[in-house]
Amino acid sequence: MTIIIICVMAIVVVALILLIAKSAIAPKRVEALPKLITQGKTQKAIKLSKQLLQKDPKNYMANYYLGKAYLKEGKKELAILEYKHVNENALFGEQLNELDFRKEFAELLLKFNQQNEALKNYILLTKLEPKNAENYFQAGWLYEQQNRYDLALGFMQKAATIDKKHAKAHAEIGLMLYRTKQFSEAKKEIDLAIKLSPDTYSSYYYLGKILKDAKDLQSAIKAFEKAQRDPDVKQKAIIEHGSCFMIAGRYDSAMVDFQRAIDFDKNNEFAETLYARYFLAVCYEKSHKIDKAIEQWEEIYKRNKSFRDVSAKLSEYKDIQTNDNMKDYLTCSNEEFTLICKNAAVNGLSLQVLSAEQKKWGCQITGIVKSDDSWMNVRKQVLLIRFFREPEPIDEKMVMQTIDDMKPLNSTKSYIFSSSGFSQQAKRFAENRPVELIEKQKLEAVLSKAGSK
Repeated sequence: MTIIIICVMAIVVVALILLIAKSAIAPKRVEALPKLITQGKTQKAIKLSKQLLQKDPKNYMANYYLGKAYLKEGKKELAILEYKHVNENALFGEQLNELDFRKEFAELLLKFNQQNEALKNYILLTKLEPKNAENYFQAGWLYEQQNRYDLALGFMQKAATIDKKHAKAHAEIGLMLYRTKQFSEAKKEIDLAIKLSPDTYSSYYYLGKILKDAKDLQSAIKAFEKAQRDPDVKQKAIIEHGSCFMIAGRYDSAMVDFQRAIDFDKNNEFAETLYARYFLAVCYEKSHKIDKAIEQWEEIYKRNKSFRDVSAKLSEYKDIQTNDNMKDYLTCSNEEFTLICKNAAVNGLSLQVLSAEQKKWGCQITGIVKSDDSWMNVRKQVLLIRFFREPEPIDEKMVMQTIDDMKPLNSTKSYIFSSSGFSQQAKRFAENRPVELIEKQKLEAVLSKAGSK
Protein backbone atom coordinates (compact mmCIF):
# COMPACT_ATOMS: atom_id res chain seq x y z
CA MET A 1 0.00 0.00 0.00
CA THR A 2 2.84 2.35 0.88
CA ILE A 3 4.49 1.56 -2.47
CA ILE A 4 1.28 2.44 -4.32
CA ILE A 5 1.00 5.78 -2.48
CA ILE A 6 4.63 6.57 -3.26
CA CYS A 7 4.07 5.72 -6.96
CA VAL A 8 0.98 7.95 -7.17
CA MET A 9 2.82 10.81 -5.50
CA ALA A 10 5.74 10.34 -7.90
CA ILE A 11 3.39 10.52 -10.90
CA VAL A 12 1.80 13.70 -9.52
CA VAL A 13 5.21 15.28 -8.92
CA VAL A 14 6.39 14.39 -12.46
CA ALA A 15 3.17 15.80 -13.93
CA LEU A 16 3.63 19.02 -11.96
CA ILE A 17 7.24 19.29 -13.10
CA LEU A 18 6.19 18.77 -16.74
CA LEU A 19 3.39 21.34 -16.41
CA ILE A 20 5.75 23.89 -14.84
CA ALA A 21 8.35 23.18 -17.49
CA LYS A 22 5.77 23.56 -20.25
CA SER A 23 4.51 26.90 -18.89
CA ALA A 24 8.10 28.09 -18.45
CA ILE A 25 9.10 27.11 -21.97
CA ALA A 26 5.97 28.50 -23.73
CA PRO A 27 6.52 32.15 -22.76
CA LYS A 28 10.11 31.94 -23.87
CA ARG A 29 8.97 30.62 -27.21
CA VAL A 30 6.41 33.45 -27.54
CA GLU A 31 9.04 35.95 -26.49
CA ALA A 32 11.26 34.70 -29.29
CA LEU A 33 8.74 35.83 -31.92
CA PRO A 34 9.31 39.62 -31.91
CA LYS A 35 13.08 39.07 -32.22
CA LEU A 36 12.59 36.77 -35.21
CA ILE A 37 10.31 39.35 -36.87
CA THR A 38 12.78 42.19 -36.20
CA GLN A 39 15.57 40.10 -37.73
CA GLY A 40 13.46 39.52 -40.84
CA LYS A 41 13.11 35.80 -40.12
CA THR A 42 9.38 35.95 -40.80
CA GLN A 43 9.04 32.36 -42.06
CA LYS A 44 10.49 31.04 -38.80
CA ALA A 45 8.18 33.36 -36.84
CA ILE A 46 5.16 32.12 -38.80
CA LYS A 47 6.11 28.49 -38.27
CA LEU A 48 6.67 28.96 -34.53
CA SER A 49 3.43 30.94 -34.11
CA LYS A 50 1.44 28.18 -35.80
CA GLN A 51 3.05 25.54 -33.58
CA LEU A 52 2.09 27.51 -30.49
CA LEU A 53 -1.48 27.92 -31.75
CA GLN A 54 -1.79 24.20 -32.43
CA LYS A 55 -1.01 23.55 -28.77
CA ASP A 56 -3.08 26.48 -27.50
CA PRO A 57 -5.63 27.97 -29.96
CA LYS A 58 -6.35 30.80 -27.50
CA ASN A 59 -2.76 32.00 -27.36
CA TYR A 60 -3.57 35.51 -28.53
CA MET A 61 0.07 36.60 -28.38
CA ALA A 62 0.88 33.94 -30.98
CA ASN A 63 -1.99 35.33 -33.11
CA TYR A 64 -0.62 38.83 -32.66
CA TYR A 65 2.93 38.01 -33.77
CA LEU A 66 1.65 35.79 -36.56
CA GLY A 67 -0.30 38.81 -37.81
CA LYS A 68 2.79 41.02 -37.59
CA ALA A 69 4.85 38.43 -39.51
CA TYR A 70 2.19 38.31 -42.24
CA LEU A 71 2.30 42.11 -42.44
CA LYS A 72 6.07 41.99 -42.93
CA GLU A 73 5.52 39.60 -45.84
CA GLY A 74 2.80 41.80 -47.35
CA LYS A 75 0.06 39.27 -46.66
CA LYS A 76 -2.40 41.79 -45.25
CA GLU A 77 -5.48 39.61 -45.82
CA LEU A 78 -4.02 36.92 -43.52
CA ALA A 79 -2.74 39.52 -41.05
CA ILE A 80 -6.17 41.05 -40.49
CA LEU A 81 -7.63 37.64 -39.62
CA GLU A 82 -5.00 37.17 -36.91
CA TYR A 83 -5.59 40.66 -35.53
CA LYS A 84 -9.30 39.86 -35.33
CA HIS A 85 -8.49 36.79 -33.22
CA VAL A 86 -6.47 39.01 -30.90
CA ASN A 87 -9.31 41.52 -30.70
CA GLU A 88 -11.72 38.77 -29.66
CA ASN A 89 -9.49 36.96 -27.14
CA ALA A 90 -6.85 39.33 -25.77
CA LEU A 91 -6.50 40.33 -22.12
CA PHE A 92 -4.65 43.60 -22.52
CA GLY A 93 -1.99 44.42 -19.99
CA GLU A 94 1.77 44.05 -19.64
CA GLN A 95 2.05 41.45 -22.40
CA LEU A 96 0.10 43.46 -24.97
CA ASN A 97 -0.57 47.18 -24.73
CA GLU A 98 -4.14 47.92 -25.85
CA LEU A 99 -3.28 51.40 -27.14
CA ASP A 100 -0.58 50.10 -29.48
CA PHE A 101 -2.76 47.24 -30.67
CA ARG A 102 -5.79 49.45 -31.37
CA LYS A 103 -3.69 51.84 -33.48
CA GLU A 104 -2.25 49.00 -35.56
CA PHE A 105 -5.62 47.27 -35.91
CA ALA A 106 -7.49 50.45 -36.87
CA GLU A 107 -4.96 51.31 -39.60
CA LEU A 108 -5.17 47.77 -40.97
CA LEU A 109 -8.97 47.85 -41.04
CA LEU A 110 -8.89 51.16 -42.91
CA LYS A 111 -6.65 49.69 -45.59
CA PHE A 112 -9.26 47.00 -46.19
CA ASN A 113 -12.12 49.51 -46.19
CA GLN A 114 -13.73 47.88 -43.14
CA GLN A 115 -14.93 51.25 -41.96
CA ASN A 116 -17.40 50.19 -39.27
CA GLU A 117 -14.79 48.10 -37.44
CA ALA A 118 -12.16 50.81 -37.87
CA LEU A 119 -14.57 53.38 -36.42
CA LYS A 120 -15.14 51.24 -33.29
CA ASN A 121 -11.38 51.14 -32.71
CA TYR A 122 -10.88 54.87 -33.22
CA ILE A 123 -13.71 55.64 -30.79
CA LEU A 124 -11.97 53.38 -28.24
CA LEU A 125 -8.72 55.21 -28.97
CA THR A 126 -10.35 58.57 -28.14
CA LYS A 127 -11.04 57.14 -24.68
CA LEU A 128 -7.63 55.49 -24.28
CA GLU A 129 -5.76 58.54 -25.55
CA PRO A 130 -8.14 61.52 -25.17
CA LYS A 131 -5.50 64.18 -25.89
CA ASN A 132 -4.51 62.78 -29.29
CA ALA A 133 -6.28 64.85 -31.98
CA GLU A 134 -5.59 62.27 -34.69
CA ASN A 135 -7.94 59.73 -33.08
CA TYR A 136 -10.82 62.23 -33.16
CA PHE A 137 -9.93 63.21 -36.72
CA GLN A 138 -10.05 59.59 -37.94
CA ALA A 139 -13.34 58.92 -36.15
CA GLY A 140 -14.81 62.10 -37.67
CA TRP A 141 -13.58 61.17 -41.13
CA LEU A 142 -15.19 57.73 -40.87
CA TYR A 143 -18.51 59.21 -39.74
CA GLU A 144 -18.26 61.59 -42.69
CA GLN A 145 -17.88 58.64 -45.10
CA GLN A 146 -21.15 57.30 -43.70
CA ASN A 147 -22.85 60.70 -44.31
CA ARG A 148 -23.38 61.13 -40.56
CA TYR A 149 -22.26 64.73 -40.72
CA ASP A 150 -23.53 65.82 -37.32
CA LEU A 151 -21.32 63.27 -35.54
CA ALA A 152 -18.47 63.84 -37.99
CA LEU A 153 -18.48 67.58 -37.37
CA GLY A 154 -18.38 67.06 -33.59
CA PHE A 155 -15.32 64.82 -33.77
CA MET A 156 -13.56 67.13 -36.26
CA GLN A 157 -14.17 70.15 -34.05
CA LYS A 158 -12.80 68.22 -31.07
CA ALA A 159 -9.66 67.39 -33.10
CA ALA A 160 -9.24 71.06 -34.02
CA THR A 161 -9.74 72.08 -30.37
CA ILE A 162 -7.06 69.69 -29.12
CA ASP A 163 -4.67 70.60 -31.93
CA LYS A 164 -5.44 74.10 -33.22
CA LYS A 165 -2.90 73.58 -36.02
CA HIS A 166 -4.51 70.38 -37.35
CA ALA A 167 -4.87 71.56 -40.96
CA LYS A 168 -6.76 68.51 -42.20
CA ALA A 169 -9.37 68.83 -39.44
CA HIS A 170 -10.00 72.47 -40.38
CA ALA A 171 -10.27 71.46 -44.05
CA GLU A 172 -12.84 68.74 -43.25
CA ILE A 173 -14.82 71.15 -41.06
CA GLY A 174 -14.81 73.55 -44.00
CA LEU A 175 -16.11 70.83 -46.31
CA MET A 176 -18.97 69.94 -43.97
CA LEU A 177 -19.93 73.59 -43.55
CA TYR A 178 -19.85 73.86 -47.34
CA ARG A 179 -22.25 70.92 -47.62
CA THR A 180 -24.71 72.66 -45.31
CA LYS A 181 -24.54 75.80 -47.48
CA GLN A 182 -22.56 77.79 -44.91
CA PHE A 183 -20.23 79.01 -47.63
CA SER A 184 -18.53 81.97 -45.93
CA GLU A 185 -17.75 79.95 -42.77
CA ALA A 186 -16.55 77.05 -44.92
CA LYS A 187 -14.21 79.32 -46.87
CA LYS A 188 -12.73 80.66 -43.60
CA GLU A 189 -11.96 77.13 -42.38
CA ILE A 190 -10.38 76.12 -45.70
CA ASP A 191 -8.31 79.30 -45.83
CA LEU A 192 -7.15 78.63 -42.26
CA ALA A 193 -6.20 75.05 -43.17
CA ILE A 194 -4.10 76.30 -46.10
CA LYS A 195 -2.50 79.01 -43.97
CA LEU A 196 -1.58 76.46 -41.28
CA SER A 197 -0.12 74.03 -43.79
CA PRO A 198 0.31 75.28 -47.38
CA ASP A 199 1.84 71.94 -48.33
CA THR A 200 -1.22 69.94 -47.24
CA TYR A 201 -2.50 69.82 -50.78
CA SER A 202 -5.74 68.00 -49.96
CA SER A 203 -7.01 71.33 -48.56
CA TYR A 204 -6.88 72.81 -52.07
CA TYR A 205 -9.29 70.09 -53.18
CA TYR A 206 -11.95 71.41 -50.78
CA LEU A 207 -11.14 74.98 -51.75
CA GLY A 208 -11.69 74.03 -55.38
CA LYS A 209 -15.09 72.52 -54.55
CA ILE A 210 -16.22 75.75 -52.90
CA LEU A 211 -14.90 77.92 -55.75
CA LYS A 212 -16.55 75.66 -58.32
CA ASP A 213 -19.92 76.00 -56.59
CA ALA A 214 -19.42 79.77 -56.55
CA LYS A 215 -18.97 79.57 -60.37
CA ASP A 216 -15.38 80.86 -60.09
CA LEU A 217 -14.16 78.19 -62.49
CA GLN A 218 -10.75 79.71 -63.23
CA SER A 219 -9.80 79.83 -59.53
CA ALA A 220 -11.29 76.36 -58.98
CA ILE A 221 -9.16 74.93 -61.79
CA LYS A 222 -6.00 76.35 -60.18
CA ALA A 223 -6.99 74.90 -56.78
CA PHE A 224 -7.63 71.45 -58.26
CA GLU A 225 -4.24 71.58 -60.02
CA LYS A 226 -2.53 72.07 -56.65
CA ALA A 227 -4.66 69.36 -55.05
CA GLN A 228 -3.31 66.82 -57.55
CA ARG A 229 0.02 66.89 -55.69
CA ASP A 230 -1.62 64.88 -52.89
CA PRO A 231 -1.74 61.20 -53.97
CA ASP A 232 -4.74 60.52 -51.69
CA VAL A 233 -7.00 63.00 -53.51
CA LYS A 234 -5.24 63.10 -56.88
CA GLN A 235 -7.82 61.11 -58.83
CA LYS A 236 -10.75 63.07 -57.35
CA ALA A 237 -8.93 66.35 -58.05
CA ILE A 238 -8.35 65.36 -61.70
CA ILE A 239 -12.06 64.54 -62.08
CA GLU A 240 -13.10 67.86 -60.53
CA HIS A 241 -10.56 69.68 -62.73
CA GLY A 242 -12.23 68.09 -65.75
CA SER A 243 -15.71 68.89 -64.48
CA CYS A 244 -14.82 72.62 -64.48
CA PHE A 245 -13.94 72.38 -68.18
CA MET A 246 -17.14 70.42 -68.79
CA ILE A 247 -19.26 73.12 -67.13
CA ALA A 248 -17.52 75.70 -69.33
CA GLY A 249 -18.36 73.64 -72.44
CA ARG A 250 -14.69 72.86 -73.12
CA TYR A 251 -15.35 69.19 -73.72
CA ASP A 252 -12.01 68.34 -75.36
CA SER A 253 -10.07 69.58 -72.31
CA ALA A 254 -12.50 67.83 -69.96
CA MET A 255 -12.11 64.53 -71.82
CA VAL A 256 -8.32 64.67 -71.38
CA ASP A 257 -8.78 64.96 -67.61
CA PHE A 258 -11.38 62.21 -67.33
CA GLN A 259 -9.19 59.84 -69.33
CA ARG A 260 -6.26 60.71 -67.03
CA ALA A 261 -8.42 59.85 -64.03
CA ILE A 262 -9.34 56.49 -65.58
CA ASP A 263 -5.69 55.72 -66.39
CA PHE A 264 -4.73 56.59 -62.80
CA ASP A 265 -6.65 53.50 -61.63
CA LYS A 266 -4.40 50.75 -63.00
CA ASN A 267 -6.53 47.94 -61.56
CA ASN A 268 -9.92 49.53 -62.30
CA GLU A 269 -10.97 49.21 -58.65
CA PHE A 270 -11.64 52.73 -57.31
CA ALA A 271 -15.22 54.00 -56.99
CA GLU A 272 -14.13 57.38 -58.40
CA THR A 273 -13.24 55.68 -61.69
CA LEU A 274 -16.94 55.09 -62.37
CA TYR A 275 -17.54 58.82 -62.10
CA ALA A 276 -14.62 59.55 -64.42
CA ARG A 277 -16.07 57.15 -67.00
CA TYR A 278 -19.56 58.61 -66.56
CA PHE A 279 -18.42 62.20 -67.10
CA LEU A 280 -16.26 61.12 -70.04
CA ALA A 281 -19.37 59.54 -71.56
CA VAL A 282 -21.27 62.80 -71.01
CA CYS A 283 -18.57 64.68 -72.94
CA TYR A 284 -18.65 62.14 -75.75
CA GLU A 285 -22.44 62.38 -75.86
CA LYS A 286 -22.31 66.18 -75.94
CA SER A 287 -19.72 65.96 -78.74
CA HIS A 288 -21.97 63.50 -80.66
CA LYS A 289 -19.43 60.66 -80.31
CA ILE A 290 -22.13 58.26 -79.21
CA ASP A 291 -20.19 55.06 -79.98
CA LYS A 292 -17.46 56.13 -77.55
CA ALA A 293 -20.02 57.16 -74.96
CA ILE A 294 -21.63 53.71 -75.20
CA GLU A 295 -18.22 52.08 -74.58
CA GLN A 296 -17.91 53.97 -71.28
CA TRP A 297 -21.48 53.23 -70.21
CA GLU A 298 -20.91 49.54 -70.89
CA GLU A 299 -17.74 49.56 -68.76
CA ILE A 300 -19.67 51.18 -65.91
CA TYR A 301 -22.57 48.73 -66.30
CA LYS A 302 -20.20 45.77 -65.90
CA ARG A 303 -19.22 47.01 -62.43
CA ASN A 304 -22.43 48.64 -61.24
CA LYS A 305 -25.70 48.04 -63.06
CA SER A 306 -27.55 50.66 -61.03
CA PHE A 307 -25.03 53.48 -61.41
CA ARG A 308 -26.89 56.73 -62.12
CA ASP A 309 -28.83 56.58 -65.43
CA VAL A 310 -26.39 54.30 -67.27
CA SER A 311 -28.95 51.55 -67.83
CA ALA A 312 -31.40 54.10 -69.30
CA LYS A 313 -28.68 55.55 -71.55
CA LEU A 314 -27.77 52.14 -72.94
CA SER A 315 -31.44 51.47 -73.59
CA GLU A 316 -31.97 54.90 -75.18
CA TYR A 317 -29.14 54.45 -77.67
CA LYS A 318 -29.65 50.74 -78.32
CA ASP A 319 -31.45 51.40 -81.59
CA ILE A 320 -28.55 53.27 -83.20
CA GLN A 321 -26.83 49.93 -83.69
CA THR A 322 -29.56 48.92 -86.16
CA ASN A 323 -30.95 52.30 -87.29
CA ASP A 324 -28.38 53.91 -89.59
CA ASN A 325 -30.48 57.04 -90.11
CA MET A 326 -30.69 57.77 -86.40
CA LYS A 327 -27.03 56.88 -85.92
CA ASP A 328 -26.04 59.44 -88.58
CA TYR A 329 -28.36 62.02 -87.03
CA LEU A 330 -26.74 61.61 -83.60
CA THR A 331 -23.08 61.11 -84.52
CA CYS A 332 -22.34 63.16 -87.66
CA SER A 333 -20.42 66.45 -87.74
CA ASN A 334 -22.27 69.77 -87.43
CA GLU A 335 -21.92 70.43 -91.17
CA GLU A 336 -23.32 67.02 -92.06
CA PHE A 337 -26.10 67.45 -89.53
CA THR A 338 -27.35 70.58 -91.31
CA LEU A 339 -27.51 68.63 -94.58
CA ILE A 340 -29.39 65.75 -92.90
CA CYS A 341 -31.96 68.17 -91.44
CA LYS A 342 -32.37 69.98 -94.73
CA ASN A 343 -32.92 66.65 -96.48
CA ALA A 344 -35.46 65.65 -93.80
CA ALA A 345 -37.35 68.91 -94.37
CA VAL A 346 -37.43 68.50 -98.15
CA ASN A 347 -37.99 64.75 -98.54
CA GLY A 348 -39.44 63.82 -95.17
CA LEU A 349 -41.72 66.80 -94.56
CA SER A 350 -42.34 67.91 -98.17
CA LEU A 351 -41.16 71.46 -97.49
CA GLN A 352 -39.55 74.04 -99.70
CA VAL A 353 -36.58 75.19 -97.59
CA LEU A 354 -36.12 78.95 -97.29
CA SER A 355 -33.16 78.84 -94.87
CA ALA A 356 -31.07 76.28 -93.00
CA GLU A 357 -28.86 77.47 -90.13
CA GLN A 358 -26.44 75.59 -87.94
CA LYS A 359 -27.12 76.24 -84.24
CA LYS A 360 -25.30 75.34 -81.05
CA TRP A 361 -28.08 72.92 -80.13
CA GLY A 362 -28.68 71.59 -83.66
CA CYS A 363 -30.25 73.06 -86.81
CA GLN A 364 -32.98 75.60 -87.57
CA ILE A 365 -34.93 75.54 -90.82
CA THR A 366 -37.60 77.85 -92.20
CA GLY A 367 -39.76 76.68 -95.07
CA ILE A 368 -43.14 76.54 -96.73
CA VAL A 369 -45.20 73.52 -97.72
CA LYS A 370 -45.06 72.39 -101.32
CA SER A 371 -48.74 71.60 -101.74
CA ASP A 372 -52.13 71.19 -100.05
CA ASP A 373 -51.64 67.45 -99.56
CA SER A 374 -48.54 67.85 -97.42
CA TRP A 375 -48.52 66.23 -93.97
CA MET A 376 -49.22 69.59 -92.29
CA ASN A 377 -51.99 70.63 -94.68
CA VAL A 378 -50.89 74.27 -94.68
CA ARG A 379 -50.27 76.45 -97.78
CA LYS A 380 -47.66 79.18 -98.25
CA GLN A 381 -47.22 79.74 -94.57
CA VAL A 382 -43.73 80.12 -93.14
CA LEU A 383 -42.94 77.31 -90.75
CA LEU A 384 -40.13 77.23 -88.20
CA ILE A 385 -38.54 73.78 -87.83
CA ARG A 386 -35.97 73.04 -85.15
CA PHE A 387 -33.97 69.80 -84.97
CA PHE A 388 -32.31 69.02 -81.62
CA ARG A 389 -29.81 66.30 -80.82
CA GLU A 390 -28.93 67.41 -77.29
CA PRO A 391 -28.70 64.50 -74.81
CA GLU A 392 -31.08 66.14 -72.30
CA PRO A 393 -34.85 66.43 -72.83
CA ILE A 394 -35.93 69.82 -74.22
CA ASP A 395 -37.19 72.06 -71.44
CA GLU A 396 -39.95 74.65 -71.21
CA LYS A 397 -37.58 77.60 -71.76
CA MET A 398 -36.55 76.32 -75.19
CA VAL A 399 -40.19 75.91 -76.24
CA MET A 400 -40.94 79.46 -75.06
CA GLN A 401 -37.91 80.75 -76.98
CA THR A 402 -39.05 78.98 -80.14
CA ILE A 403 -42.49 80.63 -79.96
CA ASP A 404 -40.87 84.05 -79.40
CA ASP A 405 -38.58 83.50 -82.42
CA MET A 406 -41.56 82.82 -84.67
CA LYS A 407 -42.73 86.45 -84.58
CA PRO A 408 -39.88 88.17 -86.49
CA LEU A 409 -40.05 85.36 -89.09
CA ASN A 410 -43.81 85.84 -89.61
CA SER A 411 -44.12 82.13 -88.87
CA THR A 412 -47.56 80.77 -88.07
CA LYS A 413 -46.44 77.44 -86.65
CA SER A 414 -43.31 75.75 -85.39
CA TYR A 415 -42.17 72.14 -85.00
CA ILE A 416 -39.50 70.95 -82.58
CA PHE A 417 -37.87 67.58 -83.27
CA SER A 418 -35.92 66.03 -80.39
CA SER A 419 -33.93 62.79 -80.20
CA SER A 420 -34.12 62.85 -76.39
CA GLY A 421 -37.73 63.87 -75.77
CA PHE A 422 -39.25 66.74 -73.81
CA SER A 423 -39.76 67.58 -70.15
CA GLN A 424 -43.28 67.41 -68.70
CA GLN A 425 -43.23 71.20 -68.22
CA ALA A 426 -42.37 71.66 -71.90
CA LYS A 427 -45.25 69.41 -72.96
CA ARG A 428 -47.74 71.25 -70.77
CA PHE A 429 -46.56 74.64 -72.04
CA ALA A 430 -46.90 73.55 -75.68
CA GLU A 431 -50.57 72.64 -75.26
CA ASN A 432 -52.90 75.02 -77.17
CA ARG A 433 -49.92 76.95 -78.57
CA PRO A 434 -48.67 77.11 -82.18
CA VAL A 435 -45.84 74.64 -81.57
CA GLU A 436 -45.76 70.88 -82.02
CA LEU A 437 -43.30 68.69 -80.16
CA ILE A 438 -42.05 65.73 -82.20
CA GLU A 439 -40.62 62.82 -80.18
CA LYS A 440 -37.92 60.38 -81.22
CA GLN A 441 -40.23 57.80 -82.81
CA LYS A 442 -41.74 60.32 -85.27
CA LEU A 443 -38.29 61.77 -85.90
CA GLU A 444 -37.07 58.31 -86.90
CA ALA A 445 -40.05 57.98 -89.29
CA VAL A 446 -39.23 61.34 -90.95
CA LEU A 447 -35.56 60.42 -91.33
CA SER A 448 -36.50 57.05 -92.78
CA LYS A 449 -38.88 58.67 -95.26
CA ALA A 450 -36.24 61.20 -96.27
CA GLY A 451 -33.63 58.50 -96.86
CA SER A 452 -29.89 59.27 -97.03
CA LYS A 453 -28.77 62.88 -97.49
